[in-house]
Amino acid sequence: MGFFDSEVVQQEAKQLFEDYQSLMQLGGEYGKFDREGKKIFIEKMEALMDRYKIFMKRFELSEDFMAQMTVQQLKTQLGQFGMTPEQMFEQMQVTLERMKSEIKE
Repeated sequence: MGFFDSEVVQQEAKQLFEDYQSLMQLGGEYGKFDREGKKIFIEKMEALMDRYKIFMKRFELSEDFMAQMTVQQLKTQLGQFGMTPEQMFEQMQVTLERMKSEIKE
């Protein structure tokens, strides 16, 4: 069975995408959130990034050809911006840390 044939993989991919889309829509209103709302948003983004890292690690560790192609496509796309997947995650973490520091008392 191929990596993408797995119902678990398909469900997690679908859920990650839906959760990401929801958070991005919500993020458009971030400036209007009160302090607690901002904290919750940041926590949800951190949790999503953790899930995404785990999902991507599954791709990297898989021997499935399509999973490996997906990893290579991501690396190529990010490479066009002079970035690696690791740097992408680091940048996301830096952004979330900056957001946290902005709401501290």
